[in-house]
Amino acid sequence: MCGITGYIGNEEAAPILLRSLKKLEYRGYDSAGIAVMADNSKINLQKSKGQIKALEDLLAGAAIDGRTGIGHTRWATHGEPSDTNSHPHTNESLSIAIVHNGIIENYLKLKQWLQTKNVVFKSDTDTEVAVHLLNYFYKTESDLPAANDSSEKRFFNAVVQTLHKIEGSYALGIICSDFTDRIYAVRKDNPLIIGLGKNENLISSDVPALLEHTRQVYFLDDNEIAVLYRNHVDLFQDSGEKKSIHSTTINWNIDAAEKNGYAHFMLKEIHEQAKALGDTLHPRIKIENGCSEILFDEIQFDSSWVNAPRIVITACGTAYHAAVIGKYAFEYFTRTPVEADIASEYRYRNPVFNKDDIFIVISQSGETADTLAAMRLAKSKGAHVLAITNTVGSTLAREADLVVYTWAGPEIAVASTKAFTTQLMCIYLLAIKLGRLKGQITDCAYQTYIKELLQIPESVKEILNHTEHADCSINEDVVKRFASLQFSKTKMFFIGRQFDYAVSMEAALKLKEISYTHSESFAAGELKHGPIALVDSNTLLITTATQPALFEKIASNIREVSSRGAYSLVITNEKDSAFKEIANEVWIIPKSPEYFSPLISIIPLQLFAYYCAVLRGNDPDKPRNLAKSVTVE
Repeated sequence: MCGITGYIGNEEAAPILLRSLKKLEYRGYDSAGIAVMADNSKINLQKSKGQIKALEDLLAGAAIDGRTGIGHTRWATHGEPSDTNSHPHTNESLSIAIVHNGIIENYLKLKQWLQTKNVVFKSDTDTEVAVHLLNYFYKTESDLPAANDSSEKRFFNAVVQTLHKIEGSYALGIICSDFTDRIYAVRKDNPLIIGLGKNENLISSDVPALLEHTRQVYFLDDNEIAVLYRNHVDLFQDSGEKKSIHSTTINWNIDAAEKNGYAHFMLKEIHEQAKALGDTLHPRIKIENGCSEILFDEIQFDSSWVNAPRIVITACGTAYHAAVIGKYAFEYFTRTPVEADIASEYRYRNPVFNKDDIFIVISQSGETADTLAAMRLAKSKGAHVLAITNTVGSTLAREADLVVYTWAGPEIAVASTKAFTTQLMCIYLLAIKLGRLKGQITDCAYQTYIKELLQIPESVKEILNHTEHADCSINEDVVKRFASLQFSKTKMFFIGRQFDYAVSMEAALKLKEISYTHSESFAAGELKHGPIALVDSNTLLITTATQPALFEKIASNIREVSSRGAYSLVITNEKDSAFKEIANEVWIIPKSPEYFSPLISIIPLQLFAYYCAVLRGNDPDKPRNLAKSVTVE
């Protein structure tokens, strides 16, 4: 969740660390700090509660010289946001500094033990335990008769001892004034990436902070220790065994991680969805002799797919809503029973496993702690796991048996948009492919489904353009105007049925994430079972209705709510529907089959959430209390 950065090279470290931290702001944070190794081997520490601007102001009045350093943006878990609790943390003599992402679960036990060794703690964080523990082992090792062991080896051994003592998840960046020419980096269950540059090397929690310097990266694996020097990087197992580094080339442009004239990353990423959907779809469609075929080079579709008795999909947050739509899609196209599970609940309910099931996990970052835990549990029970993720080299991608990438490009805003729709595109392609293999889809229907999917990017583009179309009454200007009239409502409810209900879940989440409006989603038929008691004149009801067979029932739900004073909006793909007679406002989205409608209907709802947030004076890219990648439970 927090952001880690580190630099060693020929340039001054402080400005580079600051720029890198700014590129990690989207991960969420409440404080920031850096530690720079000066030429006189002294560690210069500067940190502050609040935005990076507060840290910049501190640095403006300080001379921070040095070409080696580490930095951090903190999201509080242990101890309130404060200058003292900010990272980096140091030992008492200021000779070792550490930045940490994750949670040390046994920190209290270790803290109490260290206090018996007369260690004095300054902060309330779990991280400070790690730096004092490392210092203790280093000093203890130094006091032992070990004439043949260099101080370098003793420090490395102290790092290993520390890792073996702490329990939980961590990514650590470490500098020590005894070794001014290096940075130590380690990880377990939290992402940490090595940037391999020319006469410089870096560490970061995410790729965007590295692209200014290099496109060659190494995704540090669990229980690996990297030692970064200016001209090379050494890699070890925590046993001390040396390993080779095989770098990955990042092939997207740094511009993809910039706003490019948009007011916010979220708005930019909403507008990128037509392209992202095309990038995810088109390489997987082969057209030959007038016939189309869905191809997944990364998957061998053998009999285990055809004979699978059940499909299990698990994820968190927005990705879970994609999983719910996946449940409907796989059941529709394959006639196979599907369970969609919240990953944070999955491993605690003693789930029933069948080794022949298809097990799918979804995560934008590939680092979501609860999703990784669910995947590991499934694998321990013999399940074969397919991961859907946007992040090459992520833990999920490395540990799953099969990986399908969404190819959405970098998503910087905390609230997911294009990652969600490209996850859906992958799900639809997989469901249709499997349905065809199982004999549930005829040749004719198969060609029709592919043709309909190929139209989706253009339909999304229609909504995002600022022009009206004969079959589409909705565009960004319409959404912006509506938001300006409704953003002050105290309650906003989203309803739908089946596919539309899953879209309503995601729409309500988007709105509450960034506008901080009380918003809830309900299966439309459940309104009268309790939620309708909340409805009054301060309520906005937004209904997604793209399934003609259910229009009459949806209309009844709208009448029930409207009669109690709520203002109602309907989003539908039927321009001749009866909703105009009963709703205050109707938006017509481009026509598409009901099973593919979530790919289109979610677009105006994302825009609505965005404009409500802006009108309320919020920063939609960095909503309070939230982080882009939830890497702790």
